[in-house]
Amino acid sequence: MARKSISQRLAELEERKKALKARLGKQERAQDTRRKILLGALVLHRLEHSNDPEFTKRLGEWLRRELPGFLTRENDQELFADLLKPETTATGQGTGGSAE
Repeated sequence: MARKSISQRLAELEERKKALKARLGKQERAQDTRRKILLGALVLHRLEHSNDPEFTKRLGEWLRRELPGFLTRENDQELFADLLKPETTATGQGTGGSAE
């Protein structure tokens, strides 16, 4: 059996290094995506199920203020149309009425 030369072995190691770097990059992108999904899920949960109407109001105001400048694609803006509509279309529970 012929023995591989040092240059062949180095080339194989370089290829393996490239493959491992690519796998690491893919893993990091997947973790970043998961973080974003979980953070978005938390925000949506707090908007829909918060027991603190003042916090929900402030969070909604912040989103209506920040999202339009952040969302550059029309399709993305359509995804968040329900969050971007003026607060007057939301429930009026936090405006001094009693919530039973």
